[in-house]
This record gives sequence, C-alpha cells and structure tokens, in this order.
Amino acid sequence: MAKEKVTIQQIADALGISRNTASKALNDSGGIPEETRARVIKKAIELKYKQFAYMESEGFLPKKTGNIALLTTNLPNTSHFGSQVISGLEKKISMEGYNLSIHIVRDDERGERALPVNFDASGVDGIVCIELFDLAYSRLLTELDIPVIFIDCAADAAYPDFAADVLLMENEHSTYRMTCGLIEDGLTEIGFVGDFNHCKSFRERWIGYGRALADAGLDVPREQSILDEDRFFLFESDWMEQRLRQIDKLPQAFVCANDFIAVRVMRALKNSGLNVPADVRVCGFDDSPESRIVEPHLTTVHIYSSDMGVKAGEMLLSRIRNSRQPHQVTHLYTQPIFRESTAGGPRGA
Repeated sequence: MAKEKVTIQQIADALGISRNTASKALNDSGGIPEETRARVIKKAIELKYKQFAYMESEGFLPKKTGNIALLTTNLPNTSHFGSQVISGLEKKISMEGYNLSIHIVRDDERGERALPVNFDASGVDGIVCIELFDLAYSRLLTELDIPVIFIDCAADAAYPDFAADVLLMENEHSTYRMTCGLIEDGLTEIGFVGDFNHCKSFRERWIGYGRALADAGLDVPREQSILDEDRFFLFESDWMEQRLRQIDKLPQAFVCANDFIAVRVMRALKNSGLNVPADVRVCGFDDSPESRIVEPHLTTVHIYSSDMGVKAGEMLLSRIRNSRQPHQVTHLYTQPIFRESTAGGPRGA
C-alpha cells in the first residue's frame, strides 16, 4: 500500500496555523515572520513533505544573535599563536550572528576571584578563555552557568571534575616525535627548558619529551634542564645566560616548551660563545614568525592556529545549543618541522 502523501494542511494543523500561512512560508511568498517560516520548514522536513523530505532542519533555523565574551590574562600579540586563534574564533561566531567582546582579567581580579569590571554575565551567551591558567579562577567561570570553553587550561585541571569544554593543540606526540629525531641522530643528553606546570600544553609537551627518553632507555636529565617557574622566563637582561652557567655540563640538545623560550636559549648560548647547532641543538614549539627569522632557523611544531579558533567557535556554539551534552577535550593535530637548529651530527663528549 502506497504511503499517504503529506499535505500543507497537515503541516498547518501540526503547528496550529492556517493553511494559507503555511503555504506562503513554504513558497517564501513574503509577509511571513522569519521565525514562523523557520517553524514551518522545520515541520515540513520532519514530516518529509515533498522537496523538504531529504533536507536537514538545522540550516533553516534563524541564526541567533548574541554575545560571546573572551577572557584572558594577557591579550596575545601578533606573533603569539593566540592572535590567529582569536581571528578564527571571531570569524566563526560572527557567521552565526554573535559578537565578540574582549575582557582582560587583571592580577588583582584573579587573586580576589572577581570578574572583570566590564563583564556583565547577564548579557553573555558563552565564554572563551585563552591564556587563563589559574585553576581556582577557572572554576569560578565554570560555576557561572554560562557555556564556557578553555583554549588550553591549567596544568592541574582534572577533566572529570572540570566542568568545561577544553580545546588544545596536539602537544605530546609532536614533542615525542621531535625528541625521537634527536635520539635517532645519536644524542643521549637532551634537556628540557620550560615550566611544565605553567599550563596543560606545557605539561603535555613535557610528557611527550619524557616518553621519548623513556622509550630509548634514557633518564630525564633534570640537572641539565631549566624547569623554573614560568615567571622567570619573562625576565629580560641576562637571566637565561646565568641559568645556563649554573649547568655544570650542558646537554647535547634542549627541547623547549615554546618558541619564545627556544629563541631566548639560542641567544643565550650564542652570547656564551657557543654555536647552535654544532655545540647545542635547540627546538621549540608553535612555529612562530620568530622561528623562521632567527638564525639558524628553529626546529619547531606547526600549530593550525586559525583552525583552532574556528573549532573553538564550533564547540562553544554546540554547547550553547545543547548544554547537557558531555564535555569535550579535543586536540587538533600539529606538525613537527625540522630546521637548521637541530641539523648536523651529535656534539662530541
């Protein structure tokens, strides 16, 4: 028996509107509010009416307009991967009718667990956090009953208890591969430079580095590493030179937590009369503009920063539409790039 065809009247009856209104909405004849038209088309898709039978309702719903708040402790500069992340994020959410407002969380606000003075929670549909690695402050934001996503997060954030979506670049495996490349060249003394407690990304890079050493039967040489708190790495003057002088025997290579640190290490080594890579090899992470300018060019890991911003927007908008879905921890692939800073044979003993 042939299935009975769906009629416009059935669509109208299902929505409690007149047949004439339903007809105008389906034919886009004008004079029908956009919200009503969206409801009619959605019902037509559900009932599989004629040309709408194989369509999805998602694209016919009117785009919501609203506000997304970006919270950060430090607004990324143009050479920081975060600037491209923000660009990709803004592009994605603007396509969906959302505006992006930026709020800087000052040190005193973070210490007092206070929201930025220009942040109005009642007018915010979602929150994006970048460069915000204070776990207690992060928990404050997750308790606002507003959808929130962290692009990177506190190193000690425990996901089962961290009520937020998290987006990271893939850190562990690319650092593992980079470290393995050094080991495959015959190097056995490879130090790490960076505070692995600074953020989740640094922690994952430290894990990847350590796993590569462990798989090769090598120990992590802490005495040949620089693992100070991250705030020390921001010091100018000759802090890095002093730290290098405190190492009795420099390793054959340094794996650095990011390019900013790696460039500082390279500069300090050169100021100490050493050659990169002949005396000490150096690699970083981020594929920053500086990594392609510094001499020799820096071995690093490329991050698809703009795509991360787009993905963050997708995840947040999905959370706004369905707040009850399980929280996600998502990694976007990265790509190791081997350049001159790690080229050549291993340094002699």
